[in-house]
Amino acid sequence: MDKNEKSSRAYYSNAAGTLLFIGALQWFIVEMAAETLFPGYSTRANDLSDLASTVPPNLSLIQPSATMFNASTFIFGLMTLISAFLVYRAHRDRLFTVLFAISGLAAMGVGIFPGDTGVIHGLVALAWFVTAPLSAIASYRLEGKPFGYISIAIGIFALIVLLMALFFSGSSPIFLAFGRGGEERMIAFPVAMWVTAFGGYLMGSSQANSMLLCRL
Repeated sequence: MDKNEKSSRAYYSNAAGTLLFIGALQWFIVEMAAETLFPGYSTRANDLSDLASTVPPNLSLIQPSATMFNASTFIFGLMTLISAFLVYRAHRDRLFTVLFAISGLAAMGVGIFPGDTGVIHGLVALAWFVTAPLSAIASYRLEGKPFGYISIAIGIFALIVLLMALFFSGSSPIFLAFGRGGEERMIAFPVAMWVTAFGGYLMGSSQANSMLLCRL
């Protein structure tokens, strides 16, 4: 690999990291803001996507929380999708790229299809809950230690909680302790935090590579 190619890959990695960090950070901020503007919202009893619309038959759409959550989630997904291809340009890892790109599309789908769309919302949300943790696990191939191990642990944890939610609905220890909303957050929040950390890792590694190239 020549110096120009290394420089190009560092650029793509830095761009991907910047988008991921901003995308995840804005999602966290807007999600918390939407909660405060939603009367009676409970992090224990309500799903994250209830901020956009609760599911049938008890529909409840509260503004501006709905628009805020939908727009922020769509932006998060779009930035993830773009970053997936930038990461591919930098690292040429097809498995990670496919999983991460699908997770981005799924997040965009959650922003487009809120809870009142029924089955469609459930499918795109499930797609994110599956592919985002798998992306964290697959990112081990791109990362150094110990962050690679942390990424694997986060992905496995989220998948375990997801399986418990699917097969022990309403009776899993996490559901009983933290409620429906808490259970969902045990899946979504660690992975979204991983996206933020992964963005920082990509930016940091690209800067280190750029500094190394300058010394050559």
